[in-house]
Amino acid sequence: MRVVVIGSGFGGLSAAIRLQAQGHEVIIVEKRDKPGGRAYVYQQDGFTFDGGPTIITAPWLIDELFAVAGRRTADYVRLVPVDPFYNVRFDDGSVFRYDGNREHVLAEIRKFNPDDVEGYLRFAAGGDAIFETGFGLIDKPFHRLADMARVLPDLVRLRSDRSVAAYVNRFIKDDRLRQVFSFHPLLVGGNPFQTTSIYTLIHTLEQRWGVWFAMGGTGALVSALARLFEEIGGELRLSTEVDEIEVDDRRGAATGVRLRGGERLPADVVVSNADVAYTYLRMLPARVRRRNTDARIRRLRYSMSLFVIYFGTDRRYEDVAHHEILMGPRYRGLLDDIFTRKRLADDFSLYLHRPTATDPSLAPPGCDSWYVLSPVPHLGGTTDWREAAAPYRDAIMRRLEERYLPGLSKHIVAEHRIDPLHFEGTLNSYLGSAFSVEPILTQSAWMRPHNVSEDVPNLYFAGAGTHPGAGLPGVMSSGKIVADRIGTAGPARRGGAVSRPTADV
Repeated sequence: MRVVVIGSGFGGLSAAIRLQAQGHEVIIVEKRDKPGGRAYVYQQDGFTFDGGPTIITAPWLIDELFAVAGRRTADYVRLVPVDPFYNVRFDDGSVFRYDGNREHVLAEIRKFNPDDVEGYLRFAAGGDAIFETGFGLIDKPFHRLADMARVLPDLVRLRSDRSVAAYVNRFIKDDRLRQVFSFHPLLVGGNPFQTTSIYTLIHTLEQRWGVWFAMGGTGALVSALARLFEEIGGELRLSTEVDEIEVDDRRGAATGVRLRGGERLPADVVVSNADVAYTYLRMLPARVRRRNTDARIRRLRYSMSLFVIYFGTDRRYEDVAHHEILMGPRYRGLLDDIFTRKRLADDFSLYLHRPTATDPSLAPPGCDSWYVLSPVPHLGGTTDWREAAAPYRDAIMRRLEERYLPGLSKHIVAEHRIDPLHFEGTLNSYLGSAFSVEPILTQSAWMRPHNVSEDVPNLYFAGAGTHPGAGLPGVMSSGKIVADRIGTAGPARRGGAVSRPTADV
């Protein structure tokens, strides 16, 4: 079959590689001048900045993607472990150095509150049980209500109605430790106080298999996957934007896509790795959307957006780790401002990324490459980013200089930033959401936008807005679900899949 994949993010690349390896004729059309979608790469003044995801977990999913095409990851890209996973820094100056060594984690907990050691052990044991159930669903389709009914008893047993924060708070009493073990939903666009406790599995995932980095940056992994796709016969067209998915009114099926400029690409199957809401609202005519109407799509809850500053310094800050989580003076109050009130607060919590701690080649000699990320409300709020961006940037950089990076303002030699308007205008993300549909319980599994459209039977979705959700394991698994669903109508697969490894906690 001829398959057109819209978008070259990790979900689109995952689906396209698998479908091409099955023997289909696959073409990826990408709006931007480089592959990667949100994992775009900016290069400026000798610095390389990963535009999006920087945390790699579940590396066997990457190995599996190369293996289905009969190749080895190591021949294309080098993945290395990151240690520590994160430094979590608090407003009072305390630092939790978080890694995968159980004894070290317990020692760090004792520094904050010795009474929480026993609670952490019970939290970790419960998280293991959640992981065994929850992660097993990551590449399972939820197209039918029966799929949901099959796992509902497990979700009830695991109390999936509780939030991640509520689950953590049952076991841990120190407010700072509660933040250490509940912030992970923010990495996939969720509010820890609203995201289903199933997402505590991220802690177990990291503890068992670590946090990884692709040498050369996440963009090197994107380039490796794009190269693999083209080597096995796929076609990648960059700077090619889709205006419409064309649908035959008589059959109700997609017949291909119409590009900006009028060119038509016929297809037997269309896979959208574009934003789910954008696809339904802007690429499909309303007449074919009996289920996914404008009203239904707009009623969904969408994740927060992001304000990101990419900058290079002409000196190195050797005491800063690869991943730093910089907690502000408020936790729940700030999250309420971002997710509920949709208000841009005066304070912030930040993620500071210093990839040159692991790979100095991403900056000129003696320099550091950085980005600092602040979660902010999506465009459903009242913030005018044309006015707010510059002062917000200044406030963040002032905070970094005062608390973490002395003399920063004198050492910045390259800089670029993005805000919610970029997510809306450049990445075609509804409301400028950075992670698409918010990962709350009532928008998970069968209740999340489906990988197969209910309106157009040969239209499929891979990416953050569909099942299983955001984050590299989620979006790559969505590509697997799509490829498995489309099936092997062409020649037999090359190579074979790699099963998930086992590991001791």
